[in-house]
Amino acid sequence: MSAKNEDILDAQRAMDEADCLVDGPAVERALENLAGEITTRLKDSNPLVFAVMNGGLVLAGRLLPKLPFMLEVAYLHASRYGHALNGNLLDWRVRPTQDLRGRTVLVLDDILDEGWTLRAILEHLKAEGATEVYSAVLVHKDHNRKAYPGMRADFTGLDVADRFLFGCGMDYKGYWRNAPGIYALRGH
Repeated sequence: MSAKNEDILDAQRAMDEADCLVDGPAVERALENLAGEITTRLKDSNPLVFAVMNGGLVLAGRLLPKLPFMLEVAYLHASRYGHALNGNLLDWRVRPTQDLRGRTVLVLDDILDEGWTLRAILEHLKAEGATEVYSAVLVHKDHNRKAYPGMRADFTGLDVADRFLFGCGMDYKGYWRNAPGIYALRGH
């Protein structure tokens, strides 16, 4: 059996055995609440909204239609260099190409786990001249290993246990980003 086929079987087994922490209807309610909070704060700001690839793609697709105001949409793709525990050195796969000077920016991502990459992205956007930079995540993972004490996104849909999560943009070995709920790997 090829390595790819083993990954497929492993991903299916992971879903079959997973604990559903948040079902689809609860995710939908969280998205409605998130949209309401974002609308209240940003409706008059003509924001530029970035989806962070790949995890933020699902959140963007589900959240943007719920925002009843003018906005522009873009995407970016970055990861931290190596395994550095701090700093804002990013490996940009797709850099923002828009002029950010004077703009209000909203960054959408699936999860705030430790937050190092999100922190570096936000710092980069500020350094490029954005007037205001906000972050929104579907999931805030509950633990004390954040990039700085008390770190939270400006807008958060759900607080979820510190487990290996997948679904709603988060993946297991590249699979299940499309799962409608939030699942935890059994035993993790």
